[in-house]
Amino acid sequence: MEYLHWKEETISDLSEKPVAAMYGRGFLFNRKGGGVMHQTRSARIDISKFELSSENRRILKKTEGLEIEAVTLPLREEYDWSIGKMAKDFYAAKFGPDVMSANKIKELLTDHAKSNFNVLLTYSKQGSVVGYAICHQDPSFLHYSYPFYDLNAAPKDMGLGMMIRAVQYAKGAGMKYVYLGSLQRPTDTYKLQFEGLEWFDGEKWQTDVEPLKEILNEKPAR
Repeated sequence: MEYLHWKEETISDLSEKPVAAMYGRGFLFNRKGGGVMHQTRSARIDISKFELSSENRRILKKTEGLEIEAVTLPLREEYDWSIGKMAKDFYAAKFGPDVMSANKIKELLTDHAKSNFNVLLTYSKQGSVVGYAICHQDPSFLHYSYPFYDLNAAPKDMGLGMMIRAVQYAKGAGMKYVYLGSLQRPTDTYKLQFEGLEWFDGEKWQTDVEPLKEILNEKPAR
């Protein structure tokens, strides 16, 4: 699966201010390696403008009982092979075989030198873990990235239910932004439903999503 990006930069200073500045320029951390960032058509939510919409509330009701917990990375003895298997099965079903390996998931969750991600959002229902999202978190923002869940056990609309709860988590923690990844294909339009949504056009952040809808329906993504 190809990912849209215009530039690649590798940073060595991974402290809060320089990382936040790069995110502000449309760059996102990725799974390529430690410090590697891609500039892309990034999507983010301005938390100061975020309020639950009627659609958000509908999804929360349909995924009622889903609880979220933030676990600090890297994992040590807490890592279990079943996490990698859940991710591999999820990405294979959603995007095709070989998109995400169990070994890559293990590396992202356990190897601080090779991973840019420092928080694992864990989603449980009735005491059983049914989903995860691998994230980068700083005091000012959350990058919600690499979500996956048990396709057999998860409730309907699990993906959106997880994302909405992540936004609520960030708002409760007093963060300024939630970054939702790249916008590059028609199926990414689900990210546009959030109040306070902004998108990076290659030069600056935009709030008007109508031109974006046209871009996402063009082939190939530009």
